[in-house]
Amino acid sequence: MTTLTNHSTVGGPGRLTVLTGPSGVGKGTLVRALLKSHPELWLSVSATTRSPREGEVDGVHYFFLKAEDFEQQVKEGGFLEWAAFAGNRYGTPRAAVEQRLAEGQPVLLEIEVEGARQVRRTFPIGQQIFVAPPSFEELERRIRGRGTEAEEAIQRRLARARDELEAAQEFDAVLVNEDLAAAGLELEMLMGLAGLGGNR
Repeated sequence: MTTLTNHSTVGGPGRLTVLTGPSGVGKGTLVRALLKSHPELWLSVSATTRSPREGEVDGVHYFFLKAEDFEQQVKEGGFLEWAAFAGNRYGTPRAAVEQRLAEGQPVLLEIEVEGARQVRRTFPIGQQIFVAPPSFEELERRIRGRGTEAEEAIQRRLARARDELEAAQEFDAVLVNEDLAAAGLELEMLMGLAGLGGNR
């Protein structure tokens, strides 16, 4: 189910789309499915100060930076956005995004809510889509189902998620991820990609 909240227009080549929402809502799963169907999309790789999880590769899943290196890039204006989350920092390297957009390639950012707000100021013509869970209880079930964090970390994520869900109406569209296949189709429509799979 999708709710349009502002004056969003359909995405297209060279258009920046920001996908945001609380941790555990399924953003990553939606993005993986979208990239499989639409290889013309470029997904920005974020930088982070957190340690790699099992199977994560530097430069593919994230650029894993030391805290001091991240701070230096912040001072130099090297990030399109950056935010602190669950004790770590995350940021979107600016130069690569600007280059892809200038070349006419559609760019997708999968980032946290505070970062999306920063991008809204940097690229006000970009489209911002908020992914929401069908209920808070379902979101908690998904977060706990990961089995990767201690209870204290889970509680921090849940507290932040409550605040982020209250901000959903700030964004151009709210996409409720209840059924993955249906949500994926709605995301394609919002981005102007419906029926374009494999065309490039």
